[in-house]
Amino acid sequence: MSDEFEGSILGAFDDLDADGRAWYVVHCYAGYENKVRHGIEQRIESMSMQDKIFDVIVPTEEEIEIKDGKRRTVERRVFPGYILVQLIMSEESWSVVRNTPGVTGFVGIGNEPTPLRPDEVSKILNRMEEGAPKVKFDFRIGEKVRIRTGPFADIVGSVQSIDGDRAKVRVMVSFFGRETPVELDFLSIEKV
Repeated sequence: MSDEFEGSILGAFDDLDADGRAWYVVHCYAGYENKVRHGIEQRIESMSMQDKIFDVIVPTEEEIEIKDGKRRTVERRVFPGYILVQLIMSEESWSVVRNTPGVTGFVGIGNEPTPLRPDEVSKILNRMEEGAPKVKFDFRIGEKVRIRTGPFADIVGSVQSIDGDRAKVRVMVSFFGRETPVELDFLSIEKV
């Protein structure tokens, strides 16, 4: 490694582990994150870089998507177009990652990759490990919805409140000439 490269990259950061490894953000083409991760892993293996490049992660989280009354679990990328790589920065390790097809560069200042702070890495990894998937829905407060099931089936009302944690929605319906709030599951309603 050239002294200039080492001095500009490694000398500027205190967030490196004792052996010099740190997490870096690598930019790639959106939608190709898994393909790029696989390409980097293959290059690590073929170029015997296991002692310099340690881990490659595509930050994802599970999300329950409710659309048209159907529930499905999807894996969503937390940062589309970005992956995390843990490595010991050197000209050689930088080159292995940088020259992987689909990689457009490291995130940093100018041409210098900037490692993530340990607290930033912890937040990202904790977010990935959270147990319960988040619920994603396609309706908003004030929007008209039709109740699909139960005693209020086929009645149209307006969304009054949404509780994403419990996957519940409160809908105001006109019942015997009075506005009445009804609490329902996300799957029980559909957009009008």
